[in-house]
This record gives sequence, C-alpha cells and structure tokens, in this order.
Amino acid sequence: MRRRLFPLIPVLFALAVLPAAADVWDIDPAHSSAVFKVRHLAVANVSGGFGKVAGVLNLDESDVTKSTVEAVIEAASIDSGHEGRDKHLKSAEFFDVEKFPTITFKSKKVEKAGEGMLKVLGDLTIRGVTKEVILNVEGPLAPVKDPWGNTKSGASATTKINRQDFGLTWGPVMEGGGLVVGNDVSITIDVELVKKKQG
Repeated sequence: MRRRLFPLIPVLFALAVLPAAADVWDIDPAHSSAVFKVRHLAVANVSGGFGKVAGVLNLDESDVTKSTVEAVIEAASIDSGHEGRDKHLKSAEFFDVEKFPTITFKSKKVEKAGEGMLKVLGDLTIRGVTKEVILNVEGPLAPVKDPWGNTKSGASATTKINRQDFGLTWGPVMEGGGLVVGNDVSITIDVELVKKKQG
C-alpha cells in the first residue's frame, strides 16, 4: 500500500494553498536523487543514495524568499552498492524503514545567498526525529523545454548532519578509539523539476 501511495505525494503537495504569484514545480522522481557520504573505520568515505525522491517547489519568481519546498524520500530506496549493507541500513539499527518509511524535508525560510544560490532553512525528519537544517542550494536553473513540451529546471542542494541527532546511533567503537561509522554525514540532493501546466 505504501508503494502505491508514494507516486501520489507530489500531487497531494500541489493541492496545498499557494501564494498567488507562485509557480508549481514537481520534483521528477525518475531524474532526482539524494546521495550521502560518511566515514567508515575513520579511514575511508563510503557513499550511498536514495533513488526515490518526490515533492514540490512553489517558486515565487517575483520574490524568491516567499518560495517553499517540500520533499519526500522513500527510505527503502537506499542503495549503497552492497546488498548486505543495504539490508542492515534498512533494519531497526539504522533507518528502520518498516516503521519509518519516509524521510521528509519542509522549508521554513528561504534566503538569497549570492548569484544563483539560496539558503533554505527547514525541518528534516528521519526516523521520526525532526531537526532544523540548512540546505545550500544552487538553482533553480534557467528553465528549458524538453522535446515533449514540458518546462524543466533543476537544482542541487547540500548539507551536513550528525546522524546521532536523528536516532541513527548504531556503531561500535574501535579498539583504538573512533567509530566504525562516523557521525558526520554529507548529503547532496539533485532534483529535476517539471513545471505544472496551468488548467
């Protein structure tokens, strides 16, 4: 049932009451992803990602600070390139995807941060724990038309979190000190946006 409902998320977001000047842009799940990087054994970075990202951007081009964005990531779509590790990451020791099937972000404040750059403050929820984070955003980029007549844009956002803050506390301490899995997690979210057609 959860998987059947997931494609409806962008539609439900778009039904929210929007500022009159805002254009609605859906995140295209087929061309969007969220990638993370974390230190393993204090010596190497290990990367992984989530392949199912959806959501909506309400973009006020006359005043970008009035814009809003919401995104939903399907936790079970995690892929680190190793089947055994992915099974562990989906378990109750990490993301507990059966109990917490989604990771969400909801913006609270948007600020300009230079040419083509934004800072977006919002609530990130992982494993049912919500904390404020700041996304450093490049974009949205200038729109283009695809061969099928759709108006497209894109954006890339980065942030860094401490996994312990979100209840992701698993990680034995090594004999010489340090954690098997580091606490600092770098996150990059790349999205392709599709402008919702009027009418």
